[in-house]
Amino acid sequence: MNLREKSQEVRVLFDELDQEIKAFLDQSQLGCIAGCGRCCANPKVSASILEFLPLAFDLYEKGKAESALELLENSSENDFCIVYKSLSADGESGFCSDYVNRGLICRLFGSSARVNRLGEREVITCKKIKTEKADLYQHAALEIKKDMPVPSSSGTYRRLNNIDSRLAEDQMPINQAIRAALEKVMDYMYYFENQEPEAAENF
Repeated sequence: MNLREKSQEVRVLFDELDQEIKAFLDQSQLGCIAGCGRCCANPKVSASILEFLPLAFDLYEKGKAESALELLENSSENDFCIVYKSLSADGESGFCSDYVNRGLICRLFGSSARVNRLGEREVITCKKIKTEKADLYQHAALEIKKDMPVPSSSGTYRRLNNIDSRLAEDQMPINQAIRAALEKVMDYMYYFENQEPEAAENF
């Protein structure tokens, strides 16, 4: 697969995952606290290049790739994800400005489960939801151990890995992942748009 095809495969994965997430959140009511951006305000969140190819292609097609890359080049390791728009000084209140193209880590956290050391499924979520939605959290935690459908974090990452293991396994801070994805897309599109047309066959 070429880079665009890999991005399209990631998009298919995201679309299918979004349906699973919606079903889980509709049943559990464990959605994020309105206006909360505490997780997004953590610059150390790790992500892969592969999960941000859809964002990178979208930015390129909208003519925003170069300005996004410049913003990333001028950001520090302590800056928030460039897609996150903070509404408070501490960064804990805000929103994602490109929710459709958010990465896999952004989709799975709070909306998926892992298997613990006892072999039981448990929700991967934040302390704020555990405290502010304590009753809902406890109910969901019990139901997940039974048969409540919930996306599998490890299973979803395996699917991502199957698209391109190298681009999926190399984890880095989120802004670095977005920057690397943009650079790959811009290089790919430069090559794609500057290819010489094939000469007509002489026979």
